[in-house]
Amino acid sequence: MKYAVIDLEMCRVPKSSDNGEYRWSRETIQIGAVLLDENLNVVKKFSTFVRPRFGRIDPLTGYLTGITAENVNNADYFEDAIGRFLRWLKDYDVRCVSWSYPVENQIRREVEAKGINDPRLNALLDSWITCQKLFDEKMDTDKPLSLAEALSVSDIRNAGMAHDSLVDAYNTALLFKKVLSRPFRLAAG
Repeated sequence: MKYAVIDLEMCRVPKSSDNGEYRWSRETIQIGAVLLDENLNVVKKFSTFVRPRFGRIDPLTGYLTGITAENVNNADYFEDAIGRFLRWLKDYDVRCVSWSYPVENQIRREVEAKGINDPRLNALLDSWITCQKLFDEKMDTDKPLSLAEALSVSDIRNAGMAHDSLVDAYNTALLFKKVLSRPFRLAAG
C-alpha cells in the first residue's frame, strides 16, 4: 500500500459571489502532495496552483500563503488540477492522507459543487486517513494540535514555509511516518 499525503491552500469566496452555483466559503488555490512507498519514504512530489472560479486571493491569504493572483491566473481550474493529481497517482494502490479534516472536506465540497464524477476520486475520498486523528489517539489528548505543534512535540524539523501545500504535505508525511512507527517517541520537554 502506498499513501498520497495531500494538502490544500484555499482562498475566500466573497458572499457577493454567491449566485447559487457555489455555496462554500473557500475555494482551492493550490494542491500539494507527496507519494509514500510501502516503507513510508517519499518517492514523488506533486504541486500545482489552481485557478479559482468564485474566490479571490485577499491580502490575508496572500500574506499567509505567499500565493498571488498572478500565480493562479493562468493555472488550471480545480476540475483539471484534480485530474492531473489523479494521473500523477497512476495506477498505484494508494490511500490519501491529510493532516486534518478540512482538506478532505474541501475536496468533497468542490467535487460536488463543480460536478466532478470520478470513481477513482470517490474511492480515495471514501478511504481517507486523517493524520491528526491518529496523532491525537497516540498522544491520548482531547485538544487537537496544529501541524506545527505536532511537528514540534514530535521532534521533527519543519521542512519549509507553513501554508505552502507541498511543504505542509511533506511535513505531514514525516509526521505520518513517525505516528505509524513503533514505538512513537515524542521530544523531551
